[in-house]
Amino acid sequence: MENQSDESEAIALRFTSCMANNTLPVMAAIADYVSRKLELPVEFVDQIPWQRREELFDQGKIQVCWLCGIAYVWKADQTDTPVELLVAPVMQGDRYQNRPVYFSDVVVRRDSPFQRFMDLCGAAWAYNEPRSHSGYILTRYHLAMLEKPSGFFGRVVESGAHQTSLQQVLSGDVDASAIDSTVLEHALQQDPALSTQIRTIDTLGPSPSPPWVVSPAVNSCIRARLRTLLVQMVDDAEGAAILAAGGLARFALVSDRDYDPIRHMAKLAAGVSLT
Repeated sequence: MENQSDESEAIALRFTSCMANNTLPVMAAIADYVSRKLELPVEFVDQIPWQRREELFDQGKIQVCWLCGIAYVWKADQTDTPVELLVAPVMQGDRYQNRPVYFSDVVVRRDSPFQRFMDLCGAAWAYNEPRSHSGYILTRYHLAMLEKPSGFFGRVVESGAHQTSLQQVLSGDVDASAIDSTVLEHALQQDPALSTQIRTIDTLGPSPSPPWVVSPAVNSCIRARLRTLLVQMVDDAEGAAILAAGGLARFALVSDRDYDPIRHMAKLAAGVSLT
C-alpha cells in the first residue's frame, strides 16, 4: 500500500473500512459504484491490517474511511487530526427504526445459565479491543450505570475482534461478550444454525452508527458530490441493490453533535475498569 500511495496522481480517492471484516465487501462495492458514477478513479484498500489503514487515513493517504464512532470522536476533538463526517449508515431491520444507530448484543451460549446481564457477575468476559465503542466503551458505560466500577467480571479477555469474541463464547473459553449488532446479524445470516447455539440476554445502546469520514484535504466539490451520491444511492436501483446486499437501508447525513452521546458514554466509562 505504501508503494501504491506514492504512485502518480492516478488514484483520486482511496476508500477503506476500519470496522469488522463483514463491512469490507459492501464498502468495496460502493467504492466501485462511486468510481463509475462520479467518473473518478477510486481504489479500495483492504489487504493490510485495519490499524495500518487508520494510520494511512490519518496521514492523508486514504481519503474515505468507515470508522468506529469513538475513533471519530477522538479525531474530531483533536485539532491536529483533520476529519470530516461524510454520512452514516442506516441498517436494515425494524430495531434500527430507519435511524443511523446500532447496538451491542450481550450473547451467551444457548445452554448457559445466565439470563440477564447482572447474572454475569464473576463470569468470564471477552471484549474485542480497547478502541471499540460497541465492544469495550459501551460495556464500561453500562457498568458505570450499574454502579459497578471495577471487579464485576471474574476474568476478562481481549480477543482482538468481535468475530473472535463470538467464537470464544461458542467454544466455552468465555461466558459472554457484547457483540456489535451488525456483526452478529451478519454472522447469523451466514450461518443460520448459529441461532440455536447462542442467546442474547441483554442489548446495550442504541449508539450513533459508525460514520463514514472523509479527509478535508479532498476537493470540496468532490466531497459534496460524494456525500450527495451516497445519500441518494437508495433512490437508484443499482445503488439500492448494493446497499441491500450489505445489510444497509440507506445513508443518512449526520453532524458532529450526533456523536455527543458517544462522548458522554466515553466520559463515564473512563471511571470503570473491566479487570
